[in-house]
Formats: sequence, structure tokens, C-alpha cells
Amino acid sequence: MNINQNYDLEIPDELPLIPLRDVVIFPYMIFPLLIGRDSSMKAIEESMVREKLVFVVAQQNPAQEEPRRRDLFNVGTVVKVLQILKLPNNVIKVLVEGVARARLRRLSSRGGLRTAVVEVVDENELVTPELEAGARVAVNLFRKYVSLSANLPDEILASIDQVNRLPVLIDFIAAHVMQGVPQKQPILETIDLEERLARINSLLEGENEILELEKNIESQVRDKISKTQRSFYLQEQMRVIRKELGDEAEDDEGVVSGYREKLTKTKLPAETRARVEEELERLRQMTPMSPEANVIRGYLDWIFALPWQKKTRDNLDIDNAEAILHEDHYGLDKPKERILEHLAVLKLVKKIRGQIICFVGPPGVGKTSLGRSIARSLKRNFVRLSLGGVRDEGEIRGHRRTYIGAMPGRIIQSMKRAGSRNPVILLDEVDKMSMDFRGDPSAALLEVLDPEQNNSFGDHYLDLDYDLSEVMFITTANVAANIPPPLRDRMEIIYLPGYLLHEKLEIARNFLVPRQLKEHGIKPEGLSFSDGALEGVIGRYTQEAGVRTLERNIAKICRKVARQMASRGGGKTRTARKAGVFRITDKQLERYLGVPEVAEKSAPDKPQAGRAVGLAWTAVGGELLHVEVGVHKGKGRLQLTGKLGEVMKESALAAMTWLRMNSTPYRIPAQFFDKHDVHIHLPEGSIPKDGPSAGITLVTALCSAASGRKVRNDIAMTGEVTLHGEVLPVGGLNEKAMAALRAGIRTVLIPRANEKDLSEMHISIRRRLDLKLVDDMRDVLKIALMPKARTNTRRAATGSRRSGSAGVTKRKRS
Repeated sequence: MNINQNYDLEIPDELPLIPLRDVVIFPYMIFPLLIGRDSSMKAIEESMVREKLVFVVAQQNPAQEEPRRRDLFNVGTVVKVLQILKLPNNVIKVLVEGVARARLRRLSSRGGLRTAVVEVVDENELVTPELEAGARVAVNLFRKYVSLSANLPDEILASIDQVNRLPVLIDFIAAHVMQGVPQKQPILETIDLEERLARINSLLEGENEILELEKNIESQVRDKISKTQRSFYLQEQMRVIRKELGDEAEDDEGVVSGYREKLTKTKLPAETRARVEEELERLRQMTPMSPEANVIRGYLDWIFALPWQKKTRDNLDIDNAEAILHEDHYGLDKPKERILEHLAVLKLVKKIRGQIICFVGPPGVGKTSLGRSIARSLKRNFVRLSLGGVRDEGEIRGHRRTYIGAMPGRIIQSMKRAGSRNPVILLDEVDKMSMDFRGDPSAALLEVLDPEQNNSFGDHYLDLDYDLSEVMFITTANVAANIPPPLRDRMEIIYLPGYLLHEKLEIARNFLVPRQLKEHGIKPEGLSFSDGALEGVIGRYTQEAGVRTLERNIAKICRKVARQMASRGGGKTRTARKAGVFRITDKQLERYLGVPEVAEKSAPDKPQAGRAVGLAWTAVGGELLHVEVGVHKGKGRLQLTGKLGEVMKESALAAMTWLRMNSTPYRIPAQFFDKHDVHIHLPEGSIPKDGPSAGITLVTALCSAASGRKVRNDIAMTGEVTLHGEVLPVGGLNEKAMAALRAGIRTVLIPRANEKDLSEMHISIRRRLDLKLVDDMRDVLKIALMPKARTNTRRAATGSRRSGSAGVTKRKRS
């Protein structure tokens, strides 16, 4: 800022108006302004024809974009435009010089230009001895202010010596004091020189005292801080500031009193309340900036954040719960029945203490959403906690407060998120936990899930007993065998084996398609899927037990249809019966989804020797398992290919041993296996295969290859075999039966021990299959192997002779 002491100019009554944000301009000062508002730019343009004069006044609220009269202060400054510079982004930099104080009388606006009617203030420049003395005090205070302030250069002191008019001197000092509008505007509005001088002296005295105190604080802090403690510089500064102000003890007491107030309003168990009192007493005796004080405050914050007594009221209407389960999920009758039984017991006894429900099934079958539906039916808060990849026991129990960054375990964190002491907590993927040198998290989880222990669960961070007995824990897993045995012992396993074809069709029709139509902004009457199209998507584009991939493919079709609808003529394509209506059929799937991604396995075209069809269970459903056996001259070696697992290799060895022991009934020479090599192959060698249920299939294929009898191509089988030929039960009958139906096979051999499982098989599947129960391997071979084809050699030798004792005898022998 520069000074102009000899400005003599005639000022009109009406001038263009420029409101200022956070700035006060004093007379005789030169100041740069950045102009961005349209009305202010027009004011600059108008000033060019009015002797370059503009009236500037500060806004009471800087955020006001277009201030009205009541938003502006009463006194401003008439300034003269000295220089205009255009900057990028439509901003103008204007250099202005203050001319005189002026009162704002009224505003007017026309054509986007705002003008102000002003009254210039005449200032009395008569200097009295009192004013002279006050001016000297002001100059001395300002010199001290410049020496203490780090933001003002010493060159300003040379400029002040050149000022010989008292009004200019006062405004010069006021303009250079580092204060805002609330402090500067009253000085601008003060007309009386004596009063104005008193204001500026008072402001300078206060600022000098604060600056001296800051330097004193910095000096004290600098003496106390060593090189290893520089990170605590700001905290030490605050401590010294409190000490200088004399309210350090009051501040500490305020923190403690705040916690005590929370303690009186919160219902806590007696043990917890005593611990809080103990921690508050320790906190009161500590300095607030000590690291341990921060640890105690964090601990107390966790204590008061947990729901010790807060509960939600259960809705134990069983009919309502059943309706919600049916509304959210199709099928899954057995899991739904078990859930309703659990809720019914809860309704009768009010507080249930029993085994934890564990949903086991492949991905996408609805395990997590079932837990969410249970919480919704009970009107309880729901929290999902994923345990996949957890290897540290501290993740469950928390870490002790002696460690830096210690926190409670995931169970206590989940209780805080739930906000009530009786939520539904879903422990997802309990089969994917592992352990390392930091401990076994599954062992820590035992206390959480054991109803005999979880009423006093101990978290290392809290170091207090927390009652988890009213929490409804639900766990999920993909494979039950991977759950640690002690943990599995406390659970009731409910299997969700996956959806069959008809179930997926119903889910797609009633749940997935309506949801995707809504998400893509398509009206139900605008797009429809035929049953054949949905079956085609399920069979040729998905290979899963759940419906996630199915929903993604439906969404893909919806996106393509939405694009056609949004484009010009979108309703005039061949897929539309009329404008804006689309009907997706099976023949159009390749157009929307491309080439089918799943190649469905089929039964052999004709009976073959050495080839049998088994049924296998996978995580995405059932499928056919082709077993091929080749026999050639050799030294009795057995070769296995097809990326077989250890269990399947053992089944192949057991099958070979049984056939050696029972070769005579099937007319296999005793030395056959010593003079021939046997090669067992399962196609799709890139896919690992394992499990015992291929035992009878391996025996059938071996016996067929060794005896030359063909295996029926319209039959499939599953079952484990022992060395003595007993057929043992297997699992996954539903999925295996569906795989046979998809391949067009109607006859399926299953162990008789699985007869009890047929009641759980859907009736539509049982009616379409010819299920044959077998006890022994001989029963299997009797059904699966075809009679050996008779040779026509002898018939050709006897010509057309069709009678005679010799001919009959030979045919009987053959």
C-alpha cells in the first residue's frame, strides 16, 4: 500500500458500487482488488466515464453473492481506479486508491449496474496537544508491533516517518494492522479523530501483548523440546498456552467431568463402573498431553460407545417371519423350517441357549441373505462379520492396551456397530480362517459361540467381561469339512446344496428379472423372457450352484435392450413385437450373450466297452463323470490320468483289486491282468477330480474293458465301493440326479443306503428318473453290462443250415 496525502477531487453524489469480501480499504491507501462478479465488472466500466471513481464498502456476510442494502456496512470509501489488468478465468485485477470516507445512503440498480448514493464525510484536521500525544503513542506502539510481527517488513517504518497529517497517519496504521473486517470496520466508521486514535491505540496494545506472549511461549517450548521430541511441538505449545492463560487445571477437570456426566447417564455393570471410576481417577492425575492420557481417553470412549443395556424389541410373530423368508427366498424348505423352529423356541422361552446355526453351501445360494432375512423378521439390528483370511487371535479377542494402536477385537467392534446388545451377527466364511504364530482365531471363536461361556466374553482391550448371550450368532461356510472340529461341534449344520433347474427358473422369473428390470429402468411390460430363454441362460451360460452368474447374464441382456430402447428406432428391431416391447426367446440368446460358455456333457451315443458314466458333485452342482479304460498287452501295470486326487486313485486301486478277486464270474482269464496294462483316464485333465463316489463307475468300466462286454449308454451311477464289493452311500443326490436329467439319462444306480435321502429329492425329479437301488457290485454289473455279442463265424461255416443237433449244441455252448 502507498500513500497519497494531496488528493483533491470533486466527488459526485452517485457512484458505481463494488461490495468487498473480507477487505476494508482506508482513504489515502493504494490497494489491489480482484473483481469477478458481473455487477462489479460493470461498475469498473462505468467508472471510466465518471472520473474513474467507485464506491467500495465491506459486506457483513462475505458469503453473500449479491448483497442488498442491509447486508452492507454504513460507511465505505470512495476510491479512484489507477490500473486495470485482465487475468485468466474472466477475472480483473484493479489497483485502486482511497480518496475519502463516505456514508452509504441508498442503493439503486439498472441494467445489471449497481450504484450508491453517498455522502462524503468531512474530517476535522485540527491537531490538539492531546491528539499530538496520542499520535506519538500510536507511532511507538506501531513500531513495536512491526518489530514483533513476522509478517510486516521493516521498510514500513520508513514510510510512516513521511506522514505529516494526523488522519492519514491513523488510517495508515489501521490499514497495516493484521486484523479482519470486525476490527477494522469500526475504525473506518469512527469520524472523530480522538476516538479513532483511542481505538487504534487500544488495538495495537492488545496485539503487542499477544505477540509478546507468543514469543515467550515459543521460547519456553523451544527450551523444553529436544531433538527426539519435535513431533510433540504443537502439543507442548498448547500446554504452555493453557498454563499462561491460567486455565490448564480447569480444562483437565472439564474432560474428566464430561466423562463423569456420561457415567451418570449410562447404565453399566458394577465391575465396569468400578473400572471406569479407576480410569477417571488416573486420567485426572495426568497431564492431558501425555501419551497414556490419550490411551485412557480412547479406552473410555470405547466403554461408553458399547451397548451395555440397550436392546431392541423382538418381533416373534412366526407367521410374519415365514412370510418374510418366502418373500426373500424361493425354495430352501429345510433351512426355512429350521429357522422357524429356532424362532418358535425363542418365542416360548424368551432367551434361547442352544447350538449355533451354520449355513453350509456353495457361493451364491443365499446364506448371507438368509441371515439378513432372519434379522429383518425379528426386527433386530444386523451386522455381517467376514472371517475369511483371519489368522490372528487378536482379530477376535482384541489387543492389550500396552500395544501402540491397540483396538478391541472384531466381535466388540461389531457390537458397537450394531448399537444393541441383542443383534443378529453373521460370521461369514468360518471355514476360511487359518492360523499362524500369532495364535489360532478359531480357538478364540469358541468362547464367542459357546452358550455356556459367551455370557462373560473377555476382550483383551476392554479387559472386562462382556455379555454376548443375547446375540443371535449365525455362521456360514462353503465346505463343512474345513471348519475346525471343536468349532463345528458347537454348530448345527444346515446344508444349502444349491438350486436345481426348476428352482433357478422360478427364482429368475419371480425375483431376478423383476429386480433387474427395475434397476435398468425398464417397465415390466417392455421386456419379457420366455421360459426357454431362462432355461437356456441357466443351462448354457451358467455353471453354478447359486444364481449370481444367472443374474449377471440377465442384467447383460437388460443393458443391451435398454440401449436399443434409448437409441433411435430402438423399438423397431426384430426382437420387438411392437414398438418398445421386447420378447427374449431361446433363439436370441447368442445375439445378446454371445457363444455359450458352458459345454453341457452328454451321454455316449452308443454302448461301448471300457466306458462308463458316473455322477459327480461339484461346488456348482452335479455333472457327468466319464470314465474310460483301455487295455493292451503289457506287464500288468496300472496307469491313471486325468488329474485324479488321492481318494480317487485309491478308489481305482480298490476297483482293480475287486475285479482281480472276482474275475471268474465275468469270464476274465486269471492271468489277464498280469499280461495286460490297464490305463484309466478321466477326460478334462485340466480339472482336478477327487472323491469316493466314482468307485462303482471305475469297477464297471474296468470289468467292461477286461470282459469285452459293453456298458449301457443310457445309464449313470454313483456310489463308493469296498474291496468286498459293498456299495456305500454318497452325498449330493439332488445335484447328481439333475446332471443325469440334463444329459438325457433316465436310469440312475444309487446305493441302497441312500434310500432314506430320496424323501428330500424333489418329486418332479423322482418321477422323471428310474432310480435303481444296489447293495453290491454284482447288482451294478448285472444292470450296467450288456450281454456279450455272439459271433457269426460258426453260422457262416454251416451255410444256411438252421437245424440239427450239432448246430443246436454249438449255439448252446456259445
